[in-house]
Amino acid sequence: MQEIGLLNSDIADVISRLGHMDEVIVCDAGFPIPLGVRTVDIALAANKPTVAEVLVEILKYFSVEKIILASETGEHSPSMFKRIVELCGEGVVVETLPHHDFKLHSREVKAIIRTGDFTAYSNVLLVSAGGPRWFVER
Repeated sequence: MQEIGLLNSDIADVISRLGHMDEVIVCDAGFPIPLGVRTVDIALAANKPTVAEVLVEILKYFSVEKIILASETGEHSPSMFKRIVELCGEGVVVETLPHHDFKLHSREVKAIIRTGDFTAYSNVLLVSAGGPRWFVER
């Protein structure tokens, strides 16, 4: 029985299948998930778990080179915007685009992880990185 690491087998499977520059979204409870996109729904109750809580765990095992947030996140939920950026760490590129465009782009991601977060516009698209383990001979 697995007792360490990512215990949710569906999230672990999603992450294990992502390559460099593949994209996954961690979204709030109200995000409209497009038909046909693999979905891991871990919403349990209002604000359980939150987007931030899920990111804390995922980022232990998943390298990210860029994140994309809706511009409305910074306008309507600035503390969430700041928290997501902080969790992803220095060196991660941060981009924004209108929420409408974010939703359109969600049709192209490899998977969406739906949380129980009720913070408005708490959605983040993570772009997979090669990570620090890769050796580059110069």
